Amino acid sequence: MARSKLLKALLLYPISRVYGMGMAMRNKMFEHGMLKQTEFEVPIVVVGNISMGGTGKTPHVEYIIESLMRSYNLGVLSRGYKRATSGFVLATPQSRPEDIGDESYQIYRKFGPRVTVAVCENRVDGIRKMLEINPGINMIVLDDAFQHRYVKPAVAVVLTEFSRPVFADSLLPYGRLRESADALNRADIVVVTKCPPDVKPMQFRIFKEKLNLFPFQKLFFSRYSYGHFIPVFDDNAPEVPSIDTLRPGVNVLMVTGVANPKPFARYLRRNKAKVKLKRFADHHNFSASDLASIERDFNALEGEDKFIVTTEKDAVRLLNNPYFPHALKSKVFYVPIKVEFVNEEDSGKFTTILEKTIRDSRLFK
Repeated sequence: MARSKLLKALLLYPISRVYGMGMAMRNKMFEHGMLKQTEFEVPIVVVGNISMGGTGKTPHVEYIIESLMRSYNLGVLSRGYKRATSGFVLATPQSRPEDIGDESYQIYRKFGPRVTVAVCENRVDGIRKMLEINPGINMIVLDDAFQHRYVKPAVAVVLTEFSRPVFADSLLPYGRLRESADALNRADIVVVTKCPPDVKPMQFRIFKEKLNLFPFQKLFFSRYSYGHFIPVFDDNAPEVPSIDTLRPGVNVLMVTGVANPKPFARYLRRNKAKVKLKRFADHHNFSASDLASIERDFNALEGEDKFIVTTEKDAVRLLNNPYFPHALKSKVFYVPIKVEFVNEEDSGKFTTILEKTIRDSRLFK
């Protein structure tokens, strides 16, 4: 193990250094105006991270949408990762995950048509098209766009995961960082996500010291709140389990295509159910052979008291998958998640600071 780590360091660390120099040069070009940022009349809220996946970006985007949608006519734009289309695509009731990406599809199912949702690789073009289609939009949330610096944000919200914070990580490909931890200097708000239920005051202090934010930057700590089990296929579930149902003797096949399924697995195991994890890559598109494998693993579980449980993000892909076995439709459920702040008073404070930062950026402009 030690030898393989040493070999990895020898091979990848030099590449990480070159990659880091390239990212630093790119950022300098933006700072000195050699690469241009486009500023829009409507405020832009950027939500992102500086690591590769697993920070809980989509639930935080949904939290921001819920916080702002009563006060603003919102548009939400992302690139639509792993979609089968290209260019600008506006979400409609006829859209499928393969048209706009699973995360945008999930957001549209929850908030459309009250919120305009679209995808586009080129965020500048995407924003322009959204404003042409719906001139009433007076704020846009850019999903996963912290590195997309061609758009000048009114406020940047950056996420870092509690179990793998930016100050304990390294640049790609040796680590998971898209750019160095110094990039946090561009953030207005930093959120430490997926905090455990038993986080200690000392850990808060360690994060504050290690992140070493500027006085104008605000730091928050969040965690997940899990909702009730929901059938993926509404018409096929005669009985809906609850977390209390997952007691000793119950077998669960946990199917995930997310970057970090460990917090979800811990939640499902809290009542000592036997949980078998069947893990796929993040944003995985389930093939016919994948679903046949899921069916075999489910049938191999002992006893009759057994379920398939998946994440909300995976549920939208399974629901629209023509290969999903009919025999399993009554047995598969997802658990919606919401963001809550570790300190209760931070819920209102987060929204207040977010809106104040937006107003201040407008006044400064």
